[in-house]
Amino acid sequence: MQNNFYFINNYSNIYKKPSKLSEVTSQIIYGEKFKILTKNKNWIKIKTSFDNYKGFIKNPKYIEKFTPRYKVSSLKAKIYKKPGIGTNSWLPLTSKLSVFEQNKNYVKIEKNKWIKKTDITKLNHKEKNFIKIFKKFINVKYVWGGKTFQGIDCSALLQIFFCYNNSFYPRDTKDQIKYTKKNLKKRKFKKGDIIFWKGHVAICLNSKQLIHAYGPEKKVVIMPIIETINRIKKTAKLKVKKISKIKY
Repeated sequence: MQNNFYFINNYSNIYKKPSKLSEVTSQIIYGEKFKILTKNKNWIKIKTSFDNYKGFIKNPKYIEKFTPRYKVSSLKAKIYKKPGIGTNSWLPLTSKLSVFEQNKNYVKIEKNKWIKKTDITKLNHKEKNFIKIFKKFINVKYVWGGKTFQGIDCSALLQIFFCYNNSFYPRDTKDQIKYTKKNLKKRKFKKGDIIFWKGHVAICLNSKQLIHAYGPEKKVVIMPIIETINRIKKTAKLKVKKISKIKY
């Protein structure tokens, strides 16, 4: 059971085990490609194609044939039944879309599902300004396993930039530390530096400030670099494990 499928719900939790009481380890987003590893009545075990992440999703909505040419470029894109008639549903940043019809301000992505043109861009569009991507998530709440406007964790915040640019980057901090080869031994921080702790990661916006999805603050925040390092050392007894740099 290894065929490629495409997820076409807004987004869904990925669970460690086939139970909603199990730990949420990540999420799958509209248009994301995956393989089915096993299947039962209510659950399927999947492996996502972008980052090879394995886990269980419940009662998923998916298709086999899908040719995305666009992606959501806003933090969240409202879904409309018809142009001008909104719903309470939203698609998250990086959702991949097929477009079947267009008018002046909207595109049709499915039957009775339209998105504003201002919320999308071409799939191959690259955003080199990582700060622009990260700042979309300011004040989004911290949620373990999350990767959307409804909640995000620290490693997903870093991964989302690469995902948006169609480049591989691991999902979890422990794998991100291994994947980023360079360890910069320095005291002066610069824009684009990635600071790793055991189980946590933050990205420097400049020489003074970083951004991260920070559990104790319960949201994505910008904080002073040195103050954050000292706070994590004091409260979590964790020292910086590695300093690397965003490459794209």
